[in-house]
Amino acid sequence: MEENDALNEEGFENQDNSQEALTKVTGMYKDWFLDYASYVILERAVPAIEDGFKPVQRRIMHSLKELDDGRYNKVANVVGHTMQYHPHGDASIADAMVQLGQKDLLIDTQGNWGNILTGDGAAASRYIEARLSKFALDVVYSPKITEWQLSYDGRKKEPVNLPVKFPLLLAQGAEGIAVGLSTKVLPHNFNELIDASIKHLKGQRFKLFPDFPTSGIIDVTNYNDGVRGGKIRVRAKISTLDKNTLVIKEIPFGTNTSSLIDSILKANDKGKIKIKKIEDNTAAEVEILIHLPNGISPDKTIDALYAFTSCESSISPLGCIIEDNKPLFIGVKEMLERSTDYTVELLKAELEIQLGELEEQWHFASLERIFIENRIYRDIEEEETWEGVIAAIDKGLKPHTKHLKREVTEADIVRLTEIRIKRISKFDLEKAEQLIESLNDRIAETKHHLEHLVEYAIDYFKDLKKKYGKGKERKSEIKIFDDIEATKVVIRNTKLYVNREEGFIGTSLRKDEYVTDCSDIDDIIVFTKKGEMMVTKVDAKTFVGKNIVHVGVFKKKDSRTTYNMIYKEGKGGSSYIKRFNVTGVTRDKIYQLAGTKVSADVLYFTANLNGEAEIVTVMLRQSGSIKKLKWDLDFADVLIKGRASKGNLVTKYPVKRIELKEKGVSTLKPRKIWFDDVVNRLNVDGRGELLGEFKGEDLLLVIDQKGRVKTIAPDLLTRFDDNMIVLEKWKPNKPLSVVHYEGEKERYYVKRFVVENPNKEEIVISDHPKSFMELVSTDWRPVIEIEFVKPRGKDAKPNQKVDLEDFIAIKGIKAIGNQLTSDKVKNINALESLPFEEPEEVSAQEIEVVDEEAIEINDTDVKTNDDDSDQPTLF
Repeated sequence: MEENDALNEEGFENQDNSQEALTKVTGMYKDWFLDYASYVILERAVPAIEDGFKPVQRRIMHSLKELDDGRYNKVANVVGHTMQYHPHGDASIADAMVQLGQKDLLIDTQGNWGNILTGDGAAASRYIEARLSKFALDVVYSPKITEWQLSYDGRKKEPVNLPVKFPLLLAQGAEGIAVGLSTKVLPHNFNELIDASIKHLKGQRFKLFPDFPTSGIIDVTNYNDGVRGGKIRVRAKISTLDKNTLVIKEIPFGTNTSSLIDSILKANDKGKIKIKKIEDNTAAEVEILIHLPNGISPDKTIDALYAFTSCESSISPLGCIIEDNKPLFIGVKEMLERSTDYTVELLKAELEIQLGELEEQWHFASLERIFIENRIYRDIEEEETWEGVIAAIDKGLKPHTKHLKREVTEADIVRLTEIRIKRISKFDLEKAEQLIESLNDRIAETKHHLEHLVEYAIDYFKDLKKKYGKGKERKSEIKIFDDIEATKVVIRNTKLYVNREEGFIGTSLRKDEYVTDCSDIDDIIVFTKKGEMMVTKVDAKTFVGKNIVHVGVFKKKDSRTTYNMIYKEGKGGSSYIKRFNVTGVTRDKIYQLAGTKVSADVLYFTANLNGEAEIVTVMLRQSGSIKKLKWDLDFADVLIKGRASKGNLVTKYPVKRIELKEKGVSTLKPRKIWFDDVVNRLNVDGRGELLGEFKGEDLLLVIDQKGRVKTIAPDLLTRFDDNMIVLEKWKPNKPLSVVHYEGEKERYYVKRFVVENPNKEEIVISDHPKSFMELVSTDWRPVIEIEFVKPRGKDAKPNQKVDLEDFIAIKGIKAIGNQLTSDKVKNINALESLPFEEPEEVSAQEIEVVDEEAIEINDTDVKTNDDDSDQPTLF
């Protein structure tokens, strides 16, 4: 800076041969920029805690009140009126007014004000109209307790803050970017804010969570009271219409249907998801139909929509408000407490003003009664001067004013002289006493409210909820989201190829060997003939090492995929057999699996997705006095250990070749699966209800309230609807008992059946609109109780117990069943089932002789022996 200044000064000297002083920018920056920053923070971007308004919003509300006559005003007219108070252009005022109107709380709108669901803008301000809502008139204005200031040009008066008696800032939310700071207060539910205010006044604890006008699902686990560093996750509500169609009924806050559809189309173009077409049927409510190609899983697509599109996003709140002309960072709990306490102060100020006015009315009504009843007005007939009139009235009042609450002033006497003769002639003493009595009652009531101010404020909030709370129920559903791994749900949009001899893998090697479909975010695991292993990101072409023996898509934390390997440790070395898993590695690091010698050689290698253990035949070369040149080796006899383990010795002699003799079966224990009803997902982490231990061929039985019955594989990516009523491990020979109401016959029926077609969805009730499923049981011998309707004038029929096993035999799933009763039914209840000893299931695999002790040890080794304590783990 100093060098530049010197050059400038030298330049000036060359031009006009005179020395000129340069003004340093630091002074201007310090004064002017800080003034500008303060102005933007205090007067434009950040709302005040007292009323929840930014200055432009406050001036719009003030203008609407000045123009209010009960009828609609053109928005252009309101904007023009607001320009008397707001020193900016009409466009900024119009935009701010449209945003206020779209919140549907303070402004009663008419015309096209835009659509927050579709993102459509409002019509021009000359075409749309507005007036204050009844709610705004009730809670926003109170001129007698409002503090006023001059407008920017000194011609008008405007409120410093509006006396808002409601936590408006939290109801509407606020967002603004100032200089050096910003604010983002999320909107909250109207009724919940009132309930929280009441709890605060009662000294009770409360919690507040956002509620968005676009509805959707929200996860508030990390909301952190809306302060800096918090986060809220929002999702669209997506459901399955049929096996090829998804429907979005609610969208996340901060998006609209147009931006949401754009993000879905972009994800489809990038190959993250696969869709056929999208229809936007949004009108008053959101309806986006997503049509899927045949063979695409709806459940997996829903997860992919959350992972790769705007169907899920994160919002970071930042509670910043203005208090005493300073920015203040606080949470929503403190905002509500301050707003509620401020409301109590405003109510107190209104009550005090009201008390003063009532006492003043009582005082003059009492004076008027004394003045007329005692005919004091006659005392002034002979007075010739004004002073004499005042003195005569004062003298006439004194004997009767001892009960008054304050001294009689000259202004009071002057006011008495202004009473008309007609009023005196028609004076009714009884009515005057009634008026004074009613004023006494109102004064006593107001004093009672002031003495019990908290109770009065609670009643005020309750009245607000009663008048305006209807139709303002919570829109956003609060749930805990399950974390979605992108690699598990991304569509495999590319193909992986390998050149085994040269050691290249990639998606561009189309002339080489095809391996599998994969996605562009997958990790690939590679094993070479030298016994080296590496995990790398999928790419167009990557060198991983010559003579590749296995390549595949890598799944992190995969403890079921088991690698079986026989290798020779160096030239002339012994051969070893090992089994291991790969659960966590450092990407692009080479791992030695066959010892550290350069000449190591892998003789046999397989990758087994479910821990299969095959039998191989080992053949040795003829060498010296070797007697046994051939024998079988069973991988089931080898423990599953860590990948760094050396393994068991096979032979110290040279191996000619190894051949597969018999494919193996899984040596892993059945996998335990739980159902977490918080996120409606299966898991293997022990969360929720244990469904059982599942082998590869086991299925789940799923029944929903609509009478749909199906069996499915226990896929951890499956989504389950809220109307699901049965989810358990399916036993093929176990009957299901269903009590259903047949709409056409208007009778209850019972049917018992077994599921005969796995993986096929069946409906067990008729399609009549009045048909429904009353009860379903998966017990072997269920018992129900029937409660009958009591006929008029007769005793009710006693409850009847029914053993469903005796009542009906097992029939086909399509059968209607037997009629339960012809009498009118009040309730059908499930009772405790009869005892039954369930037959044990014996599979062919369990009949085989298996060393269970070895299997148990294997399972333990999987959990304990597969770690790199000296290496960082990336996944």
